[in-house]
Amino acid sequence: MKKTILLMLCAATFITMTSESGCNDEAKSTSGIKKQTTTITTALNGNTIEQNAVIDRLKEDNKPASIKHLYVISAYSGEVLIYSTVKGKVTSSGKRLSPSTINEGSLGFRVDFGDDIHYTNEVLSDDGTYGSSAEYIYWWDSKNIYHQQFVTGGMILHISNEPIAVKSVTMNFETNTVK
Repeated sequence: MKKTILLMLCAATFITMTSESGCNDEAKSTSGIKKQTTTITTALNGNTIEQNAVIDRLKEDNKPASIKHLYVISAYSGEVLIYSTVKGKVTSSGKRLSPSTINEGSLGFRVDFGDDIHYTNEVLSDDGTYGSSAEYIYWWDSKNIYHQQFVTGGMILHISNEPIAVKSVTMNFETNTVK
C-alpha cells in the first residue's frame, strides 16, 4: 500500500514538474525564440539536392573499371607526399561484408553464413557493406570532377576521378637488396 501511494505521489510530482518546467508541447520559450521551419524545393525526381548528391556519390563510387586519383598531402607543408591512381575506389578498413555482432535467437536482420542462419541488429549500408568509413566530405566541381577529402592527423587524403594540378609530388622509395 505504501509503495502504491509513493508511486502515485512520484507520478503526480513528475507531471507537475514537467508542466512547470516547459516540457509540454504548448510551452513557450522564455527567451522569445520560436522554432522555425522552411520548405525545401526538390528536383524533378522529387529528391533534395543532398539526396541526389548521396545517390550520385554511390553511383560514382561503384562505376565498374573506374580510375580515381589519390593524393596524400602533408597537413603541415601542403606538399603532395604520394600520388597514386586507384582502380575502383579507396575502401576504408572499417568496412566488412558480414556483421561483427550476431544476436541470440531470431531477433534482428537475418544473415546467412553458409548453412548457418544468424540474426544481427547491424544494418547494411547503402554501399552494401557493414561497418563505417573514415569521415570525409565529397563534391563535384564546376567541371563535374568528383572529389573526396579526408583529414586525418598530419595527412590530408584527396581522391578525385580526374587528376588535379599540384606543384610537386614527393615520393620516397626504399630499396631492399636481396643477399
